[in-house]
Amino acid sequence: MSAPPENWEVQSTARPPLFNGQYYSWWKSRTRDHIQGEDFELWYIVTDGPLATLKKNTEGVDVPKTRVDCNVEDLNKWEKNTKDKKWLVCGLGPDEYCRIQNCSTTKQIWDTLQVAHEGTTQVKRPRGTLLYFQYKNFAMKDGETIQEIYTRFTTLTNELKSLERIIPIEQRVEKILTRFLPIT
Repeated sequence: MSAPPENWEVQSTARPPLFNGQYYSWWKSRTRDHIQGEDFELWYIVTDGPLATLKKNTEGVDVPKTRVDCNVEDLNKWEKNTKDKKWLVCGLGPDEYCRIQNCSTTKQIWDTLQVAHEGTTQVKRPRGTLLYFQYKNFAMKDGETIQEIYTRFTTLTNELKSLERIIPIEQRVEKILTRFLPIT
């Protein structure tokens, strides 16, 4: 999970994380936490789609309610759907906004950004394989400090995690201990 340089963005609990097209995994994780912190139900709207406000028509088929047909509970659902969309849209830079401006739900926005920045399943698999190869062959670079190694290693394992290739903590610790620390 690549993270931006220090002081890249001022942290705030009042506004969503900024996304300008870089550091998608970092933004994705922070946005998920931000939305869940506001209202956990909002996260389900992102992952599952909007809360439905439906009624049965004359043929007995569920159709969306119009504003006139809505009760207080339905208006609360509309409010949650809109609030959720606000959290995603207000954190996007102009280029990312252009990418999603035709999306009508937060699920569509989230899925569009995910495909754009992580790729489809067909793209994720080879990317995960490449990152796993980098993990297996991870080595210290000349002149690299322990902190730089650890940061690079953590970034790599977080990227793998974002592609659902999770390296157990025991394996990560073992790799650090056996590959990077001097034997005395």
